[in-house]
Amino acid sequence: MEIKDAFARALRECRKHRGMTQEDFSLVSSRTYLSTLERGLKSPTVEKIQALAEQMEIHPLSLLALTWLYSTNNTTLDALLERVRTELGEIAPARAGSARRKRGAPRGR
Repeated sequence: MEIKDAFARALRECRKHRGMTQEDFSLVSSRTYLSTLERGLKSPTVEKIQALAEQMEIHPLSLLALTWLYSTNNTTLDALLERVRTELGEIAPARAGSARRKRGAPRGR
């Protein structure tokens, strides 16, 4: 599934799971714009993803993770989360709550 279509599905399913209508997003988006997102006709900005997620009271990464799961057939939620955890631990270990460091990275004092 293409990423725009996967995002459309994820957004629509999250909204419906929360029992919300497109009109419930009027403070962050017009119903027409939300409809174009849910039909995969447009791609949102990072700021819009954050606003939509906040309106649904979910973390933006939940919306993006669901998008990724729908866009690929060869991964599970557990595998995706482990990959993200590993990559974040290598890139930003202090922020990721991990002591792991990227191989070959110099030790700082």
